[in-house]
Amino acid sequence: MSRIHLLAAGAFAVGTSGYIVTGVLPAVSRELQVSPAAAGQLVTAFAIAYALTSPVLAVVTGRWERRKLMIAALLTSAVGNALAAIAPTFELLLGARVISALGAAAFTPVATTVATVLAPPDHRGRAVATVFGGLTFALILGVPLGNVIGEQLGYQGVFASVAVISVLGAFAIQFGVPRVPAPPFAGLRERFEAAKDRRVLLVLGMTVLACLAAFSVFTYIAPILTSIANVHGWTISVLLLVYGVGGAIGNTLGGRITDRFGSRVPLLVIFAVFIVVLATLPFTATTAATAGIVLFVWGLFTWSVNPPIQNWLIELAPGESSGLLLSVNASAIYFGVGLSGVFGGVIVSNVGLLALPPIAALIALGALGLLLAQPKPALQTA
Repeated sequence: MSRIHLLAAGAFAVGTSGYIVTGVLPAVSRELQVSPAAAGQLVTAFAIAYALTSPVLAVVTGRWERRKLMIAALLTSAVGNALAAIAPTFELLLGARVISALGAAAFTPVATTVATVLAPPDHRGRAVATVFGGLTFALILGVPLGNVIGEQLGYQGVFASVAVISVLGAFAIQFGVPRVPAPPFAGLRERFEAAKDRRVLLVLGMTVLACLAAFSVFTYIAPILTSIANVHGWTISVLLLVYGVGGAIGNTLGGRITDRFGSRVPLLVIFAVFIVVLATLPFTATTAATAGIVLFVWGLFTWSVNPPIQNWLIELAPGESSGLLLSVNASAIYFGVGLSGVFGGVIVSNVGLLALPPIAALIALGALGLLLAQPKPALQTA
């Protein structure tokens, strides 16, 4: 499984590139003299670019040999982060984030597919989990480290570090992963054909709303915690680490619970707890200790959403079309994340930081509504 872990290392690089803004938000705001709401648009730039270009890049590079494509994707991510490290203005930093997103959008779906090709048939699920573990590890380690490095070296040092990690990942894949031929070609029309089903649209809508609710708060969590619990620096880094640990556990538990109970019941519980945590966050995370408990629970339930959602889509479109639906769902995830930067920025600018979590809870309530609108037979495990 060592080759699979190299793919996970690449996922860690592009995952850190995507999540890192949360950790460096205070540094970007301070050094470029922009508001936290404006700095949060770095999340929007990355996520919207990922959502819009992932299907297009999949078609454009559909006939590329897979190892070559992964290396090119990681080097593209490295270029974007290197440009972010030297960007003298906020506008150029936004442009650099778009370049980084192109690399991530090309790498992650391909690495997941390659993992299933390299693994034995009875280990394919574990291989996919290993690759996604790289993304989870990026959340656990990358975001807190970003906060620490940002405090010491500024955001430039953070993005430069991610660029180096991306280059190292490209070298590791070049020398540690074999060549993998491209799969049968699928165009854009074929990729979106399976998403026309009303049941699928409801699931994709749940994905968008859940990500919008979660990341609109997570993007601004550092200034929110400072305002609520009066914590700074290393304390925020530790709290972000606690959130990431909860997320890693939630990702694992979400898969096991889905295997046992299907998709509907876990999602009902997950969304219910998720809504309560967000709605009460300004009143419960008032000290470092209580903030740690809240962030752990929040991370646990936020990151347990993905397994039942993906299981649901696979059940709705078994066979080859399930892979196409999962790629569309990946775009839905980043579309929700991209909207979160704009949505969160509007709320922070016009209502205030402390209003953001309760308003995000209302968005999550919309996701719960879509879940309840889904016909029950479609939710049962085969």
